[in-house]
Amino acid sequence: MARVHRVLPGFGLSLGYTLAYLSLVILIPLSAVFIKTATMDFDRFWSVVTSDRVVASYKLSFGMSLLAAAINVVFGLLLAWSIVRYSFPGKKIIDALVDLPFALPTAVAGIALTALYAPNGWLGQLFEPLGIKIAFGPWGVLVALVFIGLPFVVRTVQPILEDFEVEFEEAATSLGASRWQTVRMVVFPAILPALLTGFALAFARAVGEYGSVIFIAGNIPYVSEITPLMIITRLEEFDYQGATAIASVMLIVSFVLLLLINLLQGWTARSNRRNA
Repeated sequence: MARVHRVLPGFGLSLGYTLAYLSLVILIPLSAVFIKTATMDFDRFWSVVTSDRVVASYKLSFGMSLLAAAINVVFGLLLAWSIVRYSFPGKKIIDALVDLPFALPTAVAGIALTALYAPNGWLGQLFEPLGIKIAFGPWGVLVALVFIGLPFVVRTVQPILEDFEVEFEEAATSLGASRWQTVRMVVFPAILPALLTGFALAFARAVGEYGSVIFIAGNIPYVSEITPLMIITRLEEFDYQGATAIASVMLIVSFVLLLLINLLQGWTARSNRRNA
């Protein structure tokens, strides 16, 4: 019987180490959340995860995370397009600044955004006469989530735009397509899977964000309390079961949303291959 030569040497051993590492880092900690939650009876679990204050935090966290990810898709695409397609003074600086939310401690980001958008801040004082309150409210949460999620979209779309052959656009133009038709029919289908990936990454980061949001949100019950704060509050009260119950709901909802996005991404990629 002929031996099967694999690309990676020691495939069985490598796979074993991979699964062991994945279990220690991800699977076991996540399983612990559900195991701890399972020690509660269903009535107690239901009362914790459906209390009015917790439900309000769900709406704020998931709603603002989806909105922030959608905003980042639009402006992240524009930023990536500008960096890839145009030459302008300070281009390398702007390209480097895109990664700043990755390197900046989240607490520092939260303090900086709060100082900027507070009623007496540089930008906040411009909105205050208009009756628009950004810091210490839901809009402050949105600002923080947009800030920390933008690099995910830019860095996901940017390599696709760099590898995209300009000849396809030139061919479409030579066939009489307008600039908008070229972008919509040629460029956009090619970058759509990357956009969906960037959206999913930005959403996933936003849902679990705590450090940068906690300072600018104001943490007003039923108004600007995010779900991670509710988990921290339960832990500070030594209510570990309540904390894991809320965390398990976040895990399930986040997983379902990410699964749907990945399925849509796969369907889009297959459609593009069939149309190619």
